[in-house]
Amino acid sequence: MPIDRNLEGQHAIITGGSRGIGAAVATALAARGASITLMARSIGDLREHAATLQELGGPVQVVECDVADEASVDRAFERAESGLGAARILINNAGTAKSAKFAATSRAMWDLMIGVNLTGTYLCTARAMPAMLAAKNGRIVNIASTAGLRGYKTMTAYCAAKHGVIGFTRALALETAKAGVTVNAVCPGYTDTDLTDTAVDNIVNALGKTPEEARAMLVAIIPRGVMTTPGEVAAAVAWLCAPESAAITGVALPVAGGEVT
Repeated sequence: MPIDRNLEGQHAIITGGSRGIGAAVATALAARGASITLMARSIGDLREHAATLQELGGPVQVVECDVADEASVDRAFERAESGLGAARILINNAGTAKSAKFAATSRAMWDLMIGVNLTGTYLCTARAMPAMLAAKNGRIVNIASTAGLRGYKTMTAYCAAKHGVIGFTRALALETAKAGVTVNAVCPGYTDTDLTDTAVDNIVNALGKTPEEARAMLVAIIPRGVMTTPGEVAAAVAWLCAPESAAITGVALPVAGGEVT
């Protein structure tokens, strides 16, 4: 069945768009007709993925951006808007995850988790929102995590940041509900990306497990019995961006194989 190009002419900005969930979301939105700006700190990886998106026929540009740095965000959005106009879709996907017992959680780790995962979401949203409100048309999707819906041992800083993203989502959705702008969160569980590879490495180092044993430990908590794929997360994001999803706002949607219900 052909994909409905229901996002034709919409400019979508995706942070952390070079790989994993961000890259999959960019592909899903481009396939539906959106013009794409990919943002990340690594411009080389962005260009590689942009080349594959151009095969889908729409405009694609890449912009270097550190979402935790306000000046970097301002520069990146200026470049994105000068190339493709104001964004009608913002996907706050850039994130990072580190694990440590609370006693070993340094202030530097805490600041990194909050800065990238939560403050970055605020900075990019603050930059995109005025044009969306002026146009009375916008979709913001924040890539949170099941860590924003429950707790995980050794992940206090990351869980705090992702819980913050969900609180931010719910509160902002109420402010924009009558303005034509929806604000939602998608909450992946363990997804087959490099962030999960990091979680596997942490288990290997902490518990002396093999990589295969460590991955099996993660899969064991998923009722479906397999990890989520980036494409499955991207499908949920694309649905929230569709015109027919205008009544959906303020939700935190788990995409986690039944881990969180």
